[in-house]
Amino acid sequence: MARRGLPLLRQLLRDSAAASSSPPPLKTLASAETRRSVTYMPRPGDGAPRAATLIPGDGIGPLVTGAVRQVMEAMHAPVYFETYEVHGDMATVPPEVIESIRKNKVCLKGGLVTPLGGGVSSLNVQLRKELDLYASLVNCFNLAGLPTRHENVDIVVIRENTEGEYSGLEHEVVPGVVESLKVTPNLYGNLVANTAAGIAGGTGVMPGGNVGQDHAIFEQGASAGNVGNQKIVEQKKANPVALLLSSAMMLRHLRFPSFADRLETAVKRVIAEGKYRTKDLGGDGTTQEVVDAVIAALD
Repeated sequence: MARRGLPLLRQLLRDSAAASSSPPPLKTLASAETRRSVTYMPRPGDGAPRAATLIPGDGIGPLVTGAVRQVMEAMHAPVYFETYEVHGDMATVPPEVIESIRKNKVCLKGGLVTPLGGGVSSLNVQLRKELDLYASLVNCFNLAGLPTRHENVDIVVIRENTEGEYSGLEHEVVPGVVESLKVTPNLYGNLVANTAAGIAGGTGVMPGGNVGQDHAIFEQGASAGNVGNQKIVEQKKANPVALLLSSAMMLRHLRFPSFADRLETAVKRVIAEGKYRTKDLGGDGTTQEVVDAVIAALD
């Protein structure tokens, strides 16, 4: 596993912490927007449009990635997408998709379902291993106007993506009994070790990404396989907030901080107003209604 990427990891953590603080009260949003600090100093060529690989994925994936595309187009973000159809029931990730991510360095991804049954390899895990995306970063924080059990939450959870259980170091001791070896190097200091069981719950409003030395994939942080249920897909009521915030992380990663700030501020304003929310956030809005509200809130 490449370890030269630790400076990049630390930078992403600093950027995420700086950008994820809860917004001020609604009446001060307008003045606060003018005081936002720039995360990066511009460099020659930073304003040039950048290509990003887009994988809509399964279930709600096309809905929420479509939401991101609409918002990006509305604010004229300097990013264009190379779209590839990848589904969790495929035997492997097509080579041209891997090549696109290697070329573009970044990817925005919807969830890919992992079929149940023995011997089935998750394409989510394949992508992480193929691109050495060894760190999963999930930013969990409170949003103004959205009541939660705990207040003043602003944490970044880092999970090993390619070692531990994901290393595949296992064997059958006796028929029906499988022993799995977990390898966890002590590289990050005092961190809480968690297991894959931790991704099963949540409402899907946490932005996140998978990063390595050379590449990064941005997706919903609640679960890489968060594809929703068929009813949500049919009603078109998937919550796009997590992926919108993940796309803001991508914009900041690509050194477009002003666009990232605009997107984050618009999303937080819509949540704070409370008029347009999907069912998991206490409302009854559709994906498109939330998207339209975010576009209307762009400065």
